[in-house]
Amino acid sequence: MKGILGRKKGMTEVFTTDGKLIPVTVIEVEDNVVSQIKTKETDGYEAIQLATVEKKESRSNKPEMGHLKKANTTPKRFLKEIRGVDVSGYALGDVLKADVFAAGEMVDVTGTSKGKGFQGVIKRYNQSRGPMSHGSQYHRGVGSMGTMLPMRVLPGKKLPGHMGNEQVTIQNLEVIKVDLENNVILIKGSVPGPKNSLVLVKTAVKTGDKNNTPVELVVYEDGKTTEEVAEETMETINEELAEANETSQETAE
Repeated sequence: MKGILGRKKGMTEVFTTDGKLIPVTVIEVEDNVVSQIKTKETDGYEAIQLATVEKKESRSNKPEMGHLKKANTTPKRFLKEIRGVDVSGYALGDVLKADVFAAGEMVDVTGTSKGKGFQGVIKRYNQSRGPMSHGSQYHRGVGSMGTMLPMRVLPGKKLPGHMGNEQVTIQNLEVIKVDLENNVILIKGSVPGPKNSLVLVKTAVKTGDKNNTPVELVVYEDGKTTEEVAEETMETINEELAEANETSQETAE
């Protein structure tokens, strides 16, 4: 088990050399400092605490600053504990970067989902509306409230209420690429939360021992736009087709 804290920067898409399009979420990873190590002898279980994102000392209290000074680091905004880690491979004050993970690994991503406010049952629970004709008198209601016998609403009835803004974990996502130069991790698919929200990326619980073969992505040359690269590719394809036609004509003759 391993993990790292990052910020969701948004979604984009990448292309493989065999022409496949892969939608990816960009996770920006600032330096993660190991701010505490917990062991079975002292705490009863093994875990590491990660701290990231700089914070002014004026916005920190003395306990926070004293805690992080043990790791020889400055005050941080976010601290998160990760259990199930082999603590023997970490030391207090270690700095973790995006290369904690490699392309092809499977991860679980945890974040806080977007808040939707107070919503009805159609949006909140994907229920269907009633007939929209004027005589039905039932359009976006909550449906039957229960039987006549108890004369009350039974627990668990799906009703309008607060939606979103809760912790959500998406499991079994694949790491497509780790860009250490830009400190980002590209993860296949979508992850919970709005842009710039904090997310926790850690080894997948169900498929953590599975490593897929890393895909080879298209890399554009510096200074060239996508249109220029596409034009050059088409020219190359046309030249290859022309050579193939000449070869076939010569063979026929």
